[in-house]
Amino acid sequence: MNATIQATRLGAGLLLSLSALTAHAAAEAPADAELVRPQALIADRSLGREAQQAALLAARRYATFWHTGDERFAVAALAPDFTDRTLPPGRAQGVPGPLAASKFMRAAIPDLQAEARQMIVAGDRVTVHYRFHGHFSGQWAGTQGKGQDIDFIATDIYRIEGGRIADNWHIEDKLALMQQLGLVAR
Repeated sequence: MNATIQATRLGAGLLLSLSALTAHAAAEAPADAELVRPQALIADRSLGREAQQAALLAARRYATFWHTGDERFAVAALAPDFTDRTLPPGRAQGVPGPLAASKFMRAAIPDLQAEARQMIVAGDRVTVHYRFHGHFSGQWAGTQGKGQDIDFIATDIYRIEGGRIADNWHIEDKLALMQQLGLVAR
């Protein structure tokens, strides 16, 4: 009997702890009004409205992270077991990878912004076409910027699961970026 009461109390305690964590996460989640809106949105009409909105919310949160550098948006958008399927050499897998990449980019390009030119929602996938721009006034790999313009594109493909980005495949115009940084001849 005593073991049953302890198990019930333990279960109730775990339930209260889980509820508190969930409430804390909900309080920390960024408001919808703060989120980047894509210039063009194409959505599969055969998706249920709820699935479509959940996928769009995750993609907009992640786009806002890239636009602002605010880590709250990445944490809200990415699944805890997030996997970068096109992981660059030296970047950590999981949520820490994009957080470090953003810090690195913003150290070189402090005014970096990411425009979500278009989002395509289809099935459990969202494709986002980005335009990144700013000025190279910081440092990149030991090279000091001189304020030169930075303007390059990228495309991401997200797999959405449970309202969060579980997987990401991405490609950036790294040649244009390296040329604009002055690290590769034009």
